[in-house]
Parts: sequence; C-alpha cells; structure tokens
Amino acid sequence: MYSNSISKPILYLAFIFGLWASLAVKFYLALTLGWQLAAGVGVGLLFYICSYYLWRVAQKGRKGFNRWLDNMDIETLMGGTAGLILGVIVGYLSSYPLSMIRGPGVYLTFLSFILCCSLGLIIGSRRALDVWKLFPSSHPNKEVSEEDLTGNYKVLDTSAIIDGRIYDVCQSNFLEGLLIVPVFVIEELQHIADSSDNLRRNKGRRGLELLSKMQKNPDVKIDIIEGNIPEEKEVDLKLIRLCKQIGASIITNDYNLNKVAELQGIKVLNINELTNAVKVVVYPGETMYINILKEGKEPGQGVGYLEDGTMVVVEDAQDELGNNLEVLVTSVFQTAAGRMIFSRRLKEESNLGIGKPNLKGVPIQEVNMYG
Repeated sequence: MYSNSISKPILYLAFIFGLWASLAVKFYLALTLGWQLAAGVGVGLLFYICSYYLWRVAQKGRKGFNRWLDNMDIETLMGGTAGLILGVIVGYLSSYPLSMIRGPGVYLTFLSFILCCSLGLIIGSRRALDVWKLFPSSHPNKEVSEEDLTGNYKVLDTSAIIDGRIYDVCQSNFLEGLLIVPVFVIEELQHIADSSDNLRRNKGRRGLELLSKMQKNPDVKIDIIEGNIPEEKEVDLKLIRLCKQIGASIITNDYNLNKVAELQGIKVLNINELTNAVKVVVYPGETMYINILKEGKEPGQGVGYLEDGTMVVVEDAQDELGNNLEVLVTSVFQTAAGRMIFSRRLKEESNLGIGKPNLKGVPIQEVNMYG
C-alpha cells in the first residue's frame, strides 16, 4: 500500500535529479544532445530504483522497531531510558578532562561519550527488573510477591502458546502460580509468524495474539522475562536450563521436550494429558446415544464420536450412517492415540416382532386383549 503512495514523489525527485545530471554532463563534458538525454534518463532511473528500495528497507525497519517496542515491557523501557540518561551525564562528565588533551583528545572524548551512553542503555535495559524490585510500590499485589518467594513458576513453551488451550485453563482457575514467557520463546513465535508458509504464519500470529490477550486479562498472572541463555542455541535446551535456574515447571505439548524435561528432573504440565484426564469416563454396561458418522474398519461397524473427541465403535451399525442410536458399552481401551469405546446397538422390543411377517414354522401365540 505504501509503495503506491511513495512512487510518485520518488518519480518527481528522480526527474529533477536526472535533469540536473543532464545539465551537469553538458557543462563538464562536450556531448551531443542524445548522450545528454541518455545520461539524464539513466541517472534518474538509478536514483528512482535506489530510493525506492531504500524506502522499502526503512519501512521494514520501522515495522520491526514497532513490533519490538510492542513486545517490550514497561519496566525494561523505563530502565533503558533511565540508563541512557545516566550514561549521557556520566559521559559528559568523563569526557570533559579528555577534551583538554591536544591532538587525540577530540577522538577520546567522542569514544568516551559513546561508550558511557551504550553501557548505560544496555545495563539499564537488562537489569531493569532488578532495579524495579527495589521500589516497594512495584509489587502492589501481595499474592504475586508471595509466589515469587516460594518460586511457584511455570514456564510456557511455544507449543503450549500456539495450542491456545492454556488461556481456557487459566480462566478455569485450575492453574496456580506465575506464568513466565522468556523472550527467546517470543522470538521463536515471531520467526514462525514471519514464515513464508501460510499455516506456520497463522500459528505464529495466533500465539502472539494469545499472549497479548493473556497480558490484558487481569486474572491471568503472566510475566515476560529476558532469560536469554547464550550457551544454548536450541529453544528447548534454553527452556530446560531456565527451569533449572529458577526452579520452575514447564507447560508444553511437545512430546520430546516432555521426556527430556522429565529426565532432567523438571516437573512437566502437559495439556494433552490434562485433556485425556478430564474426558468422559464410561464403563462397560452403560448406555449412551451416539451419532453414526462413518463406517468402521471391520465389516458391519459404524463409528461415532463423543463431544470430547473419543471414538466410539458400534457393531452392526454400518447401515445407520447419519442416525442416532442407543448403544451399550461392551469394552473400553486406552491406546497411545487416546481412549476407544466399543459398543453394540440396542434393539427395541418393538422391532423384534411387531409389524413384521411371521417366520415360517414359528407358531403365533394368541394374546387375550381383555385379560
């Protein structure tokens, strides 16, 4: 959208620059009119292409800066600003004696000022949370501070954020403690959101939107921390190292990360296991109504599903596609993919003989209607 709005001003500037180039060529070089026009058109076209791509790069940089600013918490922003101001003051005071030195004093003054400003910005932004905790008013919520003292932390993995069910679990008040999202997890979500694959891009954007939604909800206790571990390159190893450092448990749906974390002695909260735990429990001999949706693998079988996704296999129900049947549970099996229920259809007594022709050789019992 911005390319159309910027192309006309760049085109006007390119025309002016090309006209100036043609006049400059005429002034310095004795060329014919055709060569002057060709030089002006070439210089104007080159100016247009370079300016256009520089503007594109500037727009992408602006969007990246805005995204980085949106993901930054207010404590880090205030700490970085305070550190930069303090660095400017220290740099000014320390560079004054260096300015008295003749010759290299000017360069030493400039280097000292830049070094103090950089150190102030870096230290202020990275240690902002520690400085913020020094103020007593920075923890108005007494419950959060008590949880900080007991170390009841839960670190969110990328898979759990993309899954989306963690927000509903938090809303149900079954999850206690402070949720922690490291910055490298947000960077991974941002990398997924910038992917060329449409499916991965939608997952990344959905995860970022969920984090923003959880931050705006006052009932969800969530905090974003730096927690960068340069010794580890993979995100899973960084999560394990971070959980060990702060004594936190991890919330994930990743099977491999689940097993590695358990081997490292870290408590794992798997949302898929929670989902399987709260599914409807049925026992052999119970009856239920099921809608037959498709045919089963074996001949004569029909397959339906409960509301929680549990598959129900019904015998002799292949011809009842789309119908609701009352079935009797015969057995229940727990597999790696989930719980499976096997059942058979219940035939009503009215369907056994009423309204149907009598079989040959079977006597008909007389019924006295009047007792």
